Formats: sequence, C-alpha cells, structure tokens
Amino acid sequence: MLSATDTIWVLLGAILVFFMQAGFAMVETGFTRAKNAGNIIMKNLMDFAIGSVAFWVLGFGIMFGTNALSGLIGVPDFFVRNDYSGTFHTYVFLIFQTVFCATAATIVSGAMAERTKFSSYCIYSLAISAVIYPISGHWIWGNGWLAELGFHDFAGSTAVHMVGGIAAFVGATILGPRIGKYGPDGKAQAIPGHSLTLGALGVFILWFAWFGFNGASTVAATEQSDLIAMGAIIFNTNLAAASATCATMIITWIRYGKPDVSMTLNGALGGLVAITAGCDAVSPVGAFLIGIASAFALVYGIEFIDQKLKVDDPVGAIGVHGVCGALGTVLTGLFAIDGGLFYGGGANMVMIQALGVASTAVWTGVTMFAIFSLIKYTIGLRVSEEEEITGLDIREHALKSSYADFMPLNGGSAGAGEVVYAAPSSRPASEKSAGPKMSKVEIFANPAKLEALKDALNKIGITGLTVTPVKGCGAQKGKTEFYRGTKMDITLLPKVRVETVVSKVPVQSVIDAAKSVLYSGAVGDGKIFVYDVENVVRISSGEEGYDALQYDYDRAKDKKTA
Repeated sequence: MLSATDTIWVLLGAILVFFMQAGFAMVETGFTRAKNAGNIIMKNLMDFAIGSVAFWVLGFGIMFGTNALSGLIGVPDFFVRNDYSGTFHTYVFLIFQTVFCATAATIVSGAMAERTKFSSYCIYSLAISAVIYPISGHWIWGNGWLAELGFHDFAGSTAVHMVGGIAAFVGATILGPRIGKYGPDGKAQAIPGHSLTLGALGVFILWFAWFGFNGASTVAATEQSDLIAMGAIIFNTNLAAASATCATMIITWIRYGKPDVSMTLNGALGGLVAITAGCDAVSPVGAFLIGIASAFALVYGIEFIDQKLKVDDPVGAIGVHGVCGALGTVLTGLFAIDGGLFYGGGANMVMIQALGVASTAVWTGVTMFAIFSLIKYTIGLRVSEEEEITGLDIREHALKSSYADFMPLNGGSAGAGEVVYAAPSSRPASEKSAGPKMSKVEIFANPAKLEALKDALNKIGITGLTVTPVKGCGAQKGKTEFYRGTKMDITLLPKVRVETVVSKVPVQSVIDAAKSVLYSGAVGDGKIFVYDVENVVRISSGEEGYDALQYDYDRAKDKKTA
C-alpha cells in the first residue's frame, strides 16, 4: 500500500538533492576564474539535464533491474516500464535516484574546469549517467554482488561521491593542467578563483541540501524506528561536517600560518562526503571522529594531488569526493555500532568495505580512462591554448562576460561627477584656448579608502573622476599568501585606480589631499603618478583644452559658494 508520509518524505529528499546542483554550480564557479563562469554553469546544468534523460532511458534499469551475470549488472528496463513501487510509486523512486545520479556526474566538472571542450564534456556526462554509475550502483544498491556480501554505503560515499571523484581524477590526469599551473621547475602555482563568496554560498547550499541527501535515504518515514533513524542520520551528518570544518581550519592555521578559507570550505564538504556511508550506522562519537579524520585526509590529499601528483583540480573535487568518500566508507567498518571493528565485530566488515571501495574504484577508473581517451583521440578533450587563455565563456558560448555590465568594486561605488577624458588634439596647439597647464593625476589606492578619497578631492574642487577596480603589487610582491596549500609567489592585491585631469586646481593640492586620507604608514598605501596632458576635448560641447576643464571647476566653485 502507498504511504503518503513515505511519498512526501522521499519527494522532499529528491527536491533537496536537486538543489545540490545549485550548490555545486556556485562552488565550482567561485573557485574558478570569471572568464569561465558561464561555461561552468552550463556544464552543471547539462549534467542534470542529460543525466535525467539518460538515466530514464537506460541507467535506471541497469542499476535496479533484475540481477544478471552473478550480480554484476541489472537487466536493462528501457524507459522504466516495470513496477518498482513499495510504499511510494515507481516515479517517486525514479526521481529520487535520478538526482543522485546527477550528483555523481556533476562532481567532475570542477576538476576539469577551465580547459575542457563543452561538447566533449557532454559526451562524458551521457556515458557516466547511462552506464558507468548505474553498473557500480547496481553492485551496491541494486542487490548486486557487493550488497550480497554486506557492503554498507547508506547514502553514497562510494556509490555516488567516490565514483565522481575517481572520474574526476582520471579526467583531470588525461586532460593535463591549466596553462601556468606548474612552472618550469614543476612547482605548483596558485590560480585563485574569482569569488570566494560564491564558493561559500555553494558550500552552505550543499550543507543544507545534504540533510535531504542522507536523511531521505531512509526512503521511509512511517514507523517509529524510521523517525528515530532520521533524527540520528541528520544529527550525525551535521556533526561530522562541523567537526571536519573545525579541524580543517586548525590544520591549515598551523600549516600555513593563517586559516585557509577555501580549504576550510572544502573541509565542510569533505566531512559531509565521509559521513554519508555510515550516517545511519555510527554513534555521534563515531561521526565526530570520521569528520576529524576526513579533515586530515582532505588537506594532505589535496596537497599531494596538486603538488606531488601534479594533477590540476581547481576546486578540490578529487580530495573532497574521491579521498573522503573512500575514507568514510572504510571507516564505517570501524565505527559501525552493529558489526564495526571497534564494537567487537571483527575485521570482516572492514575488509568488505575496503573490497567495495577498491572494486568500485577500479571499475570507475578503467571505464573512465577508456571514455576520456576515446574522446581525446576523436573529437578532442581539451580546448586550444588560445581558447583557454581567452576564456571558455567567449570561445565556447559566445558569452563576453558572465557578469555583463556589473563590475564589483571593493570598498565603494564608482567615482562621482562627469568623466572627462584626455584626448588627442583636433586642432593646432596655437588655436587652443590659453589657460593653466593641464596635468593628469593617477592614484592607486586601497579600495577601502575610496569614499574618503572622493570626499577629499571634491573639497578642493575635483569633480571629474574615473574609477577602475584593478589588481597589483609593488616591489614587495604583495603579502605572503597561501591558496589551497600552495604559496603564491606574487600576490596581486585589490586596488582602485582613480584618474583626474586638472588645470586650475594645483597638482600639489591633489597630491596633498590624497596623501591626507590614504597615508597609514604601512606598506600598500598606494602610489600617485602625474602626467602632462596635451589636450582635453569635451565631446558634448566641442570645447578643448582649458575650456573643457574650466566648466567643471566653475560649476564646482558656484556650487560650493551657494
């Protein structure tokens, strides 16, 4: 008989797991460069769209069809025509499993970001959703051979996350690193993402949606035992994520001198991945310790993959999903209250867990190597060097910028007043209006001081400003900084460039006004450059030279007098 309670609970879980696609999209976009943001969004979108169709047509039947070949594969059930209902309808189960399939597929896009052909990526997405994920999924969740042995992976540390992590590792290895990732000496170079804010938003979305990922995997909410299990699962899920986050912060604080933001964000995800296999089977103490262990595995795993193996993974997907997924599955064999090694169950469960991890890793690694190699030597896997440098947004999608006219500016908005541009002379110098000498003053300053600088310049009669957000550093090469465990040789710090052309207002007055608000006595206060200006042309009136600037000065003077 169908249960309304079970149906609603599983559908709610499916909706939350679908929302994880938004989380992955934000994490991967934030941890990569702005010139590839649209491409990343598109790949995450198509992972879900292609995966939904492929899983319905073929994948679901392979995963949950009748055992064949001694539990190695399910009998295909094209377009899901058989009945899989229990206390909820077949379609409820189908959509719940579809969103899990899409999660496994989308993990790979971050590891292969910024240099993968969009068409090639779509082919990969089709292959993993239709065949590769469903076959190993059948072993674990479709009553296949691993399930018969007693392999325990409640919500998919191995079935979903490690499959995605192994696929990411194989793909990133075959693809090769991004241009500039490794120097001539082989040393890893940091390539920071363009928005930690977006990355953090993605992590919070994933953390929130993970309660559905793990909690709804009970696929029941009717009996009292179901309700108890749901509470324990969600509590353990949160506790492991929290302990992993705290531990990652402490580890990076000790190793790098400061708590690393992006690595700590990854730490939360690593804890979530690790607890997913055993969230129903361990105590809160076990969940806490699994979270701690995942933090160490994550930090050292990402460093090893990036710096020793020299596999370029921009978002840390291999460490988060591959390393922590495998670790969490094996640790379930230690911490499971019923049958775990630490609870008197002996080594049998640990060995079965390790066998499941190893066999799934081999299956995924071999098949993904074949798929990516086939793509590489046919239509090609990687974009050209020119396309990679320009950015995949413009080359793959004819998208000039994912941010259109919006340009974030740290510390304030654009400058006030009408912009006056220095321009080539349109008539002989002898015909220009007479007047004081014209000079261009260019100020590079801390963005946090922009508003104060604008006010100071306005008080001395400067109303025409051009303000541009820039990045740069002086001879000190910026502040020492680590990104994902890699020391940055030169750190480009955020600055604003403020430009103005003056004549009647003395240049020294501009310099003094700027110094009065920008000076702090510390390195990084900025610099001021002064240039001679041959001519200025006001486009609206045709006035040139001093006349083009005099209007601004007189208007400011009259306004001040009034």
